[in-house]
Amino acid sequence: MAREVVKAVTCPVCGTLCDDIEVVVEDGRIVDVRNACAMGAAKFLHAQEHRLKGPLVRRGGEFVAASLEEAVREAARVLSEAEYPLLYGWSSTCCEAIRVGLELAEELGGVIDNTATTCHGPSILAIQDVGLSGFTLGQIRHRADLVIYWGSNPWDAHPRHLERYSAFTEGRWQPSMWRRAVVRLKAMQARRRAQRARGPIFLAKEELPEVPPVPDGPEPPEELFRETRRLIVVDVRRTPTAERADYFLRVRPGEDFELLQALRMAVKGEELDAPEVAGVPTDLIYEVADVMMGCRCGVLFFGLGLTMTRGKVRNIEAAISLVRDLNAYTKFYILPMRGHFNVTGANIVFTWTTGYPFAVDFSHGYPRYNPGETSAIDILLRGDADAALVVASDPVAHFPRKAVEHL
Repeated sequence: MAREVVKAVTCPVCGTLCDDIEVVVEDGRIVDVRNACAMGAAKFLHAQEHRLKGPLVRRGGEFVAASLEEAVREAARVLSEAEYPLLYGWSSTCCEAIRVGLELAEELGGVIDNTATTCHGPSILAIQDVGLSGFTLGQIRHRADLVIYWGSNPWDAHPRHLERYSAFTEGRWQPSMWRRAVVRLKAMQARRRAQRARGPIFLAKEELPEVPPVPDGPEPPEELFRETRRLIVVDVRRTPTAERADYFLRVRPGEDFELLQALRMAVKGEELDAPEVAGVPTDLIYEVADVMMGCRCGVLFFGLGLTMTRGKVRNIEAAISLVRDLNAYTKFYILPMRGHFNVTGANIVFTWTTGYPFAVDFSHGYPRYNPGETSAIDILLRGDADAALVVASDPVAHFPRKAVEHL
């Protein structure tokens, strides 16, 4: 079979959805991938290794091969006989399949939920309460001169997000900052090599010199206030993304809400009567607030470090409110860093069909929505579901043990 290059392929890994992938196909197999990150290339190149090529049915405690008709018939029997079936997943498949799944859930009178219930469900709840200052990623690429990642590490989780949409991309009106990041990275590597070359020094306890405590991270460099694109990272640990940022704010775990509210106070010109908030010095909070108000166009990308820590919905409400406050001074946007490649599509299809984005209960004959009651984990923890259909997901790897035991 001839060698074929398929262009403009969309990558089905993370929420970045890179659509410039080129796939080389030879003899019906993918032999090379171009333009993709390591995760995307692995997805294409190794998809065949563990692929199930036919249905399996459990008999006698083990799986045996079965025909497609037999497997579909057995699945239909289990679901139709269930009183309260759970249909879960849907974030790594196409919108057409999601729509059919919703029709099936309504016909069965069960509950249908997607993976937003374990990741950005709090973001959706917050958006329902306080709205969202939305945008297109093209606007950020061409106009944003300040990019903030809060509780997100795109260098590992969304590897091409920086180069396609934010700090490292060449925009029409904003140049890339990748050269500056490379210089900083080389300097850091040189310092580490020098430290390793010197080797460890062992001193007696009484010979140890008195070393004053060093605050985490440097003072905001003057280049934060320059007329070029800047990158700020807020996280509980120094991530690879933070290593490439202009400045890194280390927030104490579980205190993102306090830091967000402190930034809101600083933006509004109110006084903070504490020396530090959430591990960040008050003076630094004021300076960062000045940088945020002084940019021409800014964006705040937030990840699971904000949605799945203490505060959850309230954290996102505070972040959205901060962006709303900043829009009194400049143009500022906010967007969640979604994980599964079509989890946003699942939320949209759920919403246009039922009016609700996830955790939809059809047991009363009409859609009901009450996260915390009708969401998948809560149903499994209570032991309510007597059958489950899992589509394009792996809840056993991500749900709490008690929920998995019932599943």
